[in-house]
Amino acid sequence: MRLLLLIIISFIFANSSANNFELEQARELYQKSSKEEISCKKLIANLQIYNETNNTTLAAYSACATMIMAKYAIGPINKLSKFNEGKKLLEKCIEKDNRNLEIRFLRFTVQSNAPKFLGYSSSMLLDKNFILNALTSINDKQLKNIVISFLKSSTYLTNTEKQKLIS
Repeated sequence: MRLLLLIIISFIFANSSANNFELEQARELYQKSSKEEISCKKLIANLQIYNETNNTTLAAYSACATMIMAKYAIGPINKLSKFNEGKKLLEKCIEKDNRNLEIRFLRFTVQSNAPKFLGYSSSMLLDKNFILNALTSINDKQLKNIVISFLKSSTYLTNTEKQKLIS
């Protein structure tokens, strides 16, 4: 009985550590994806097993990377198809886990950078306010640094909002 309990606990911790590693790696690759197609492809390949039902955060990274792949796709139809594929998954993730700051942040980053003609900007103000209000509750240092860094450079924050950011 003790051995079985030890095996179960070990499995839980090993699985948790793997997800933490994948999350940290996903964050790093995501930051490189807009400049490096290889990072974008690697991120999509590593996260293809995730969806809105088994891990909303990693699925959201996959969705955003898919949208970024539109930048590297050839032809307007392929570009739009990639973008819409990622958008659909990202919206499913948000619908499933609406209070997840990281997912809302990802949508804010995509909407901040998406070409205006795509019409994907309707949640920017909502997400920005959600992120700003939840910023002090972020315990993950890596995530907090990523969020603050992006917000400081965002043209969608006022100077007053940027001054309130904690470093």
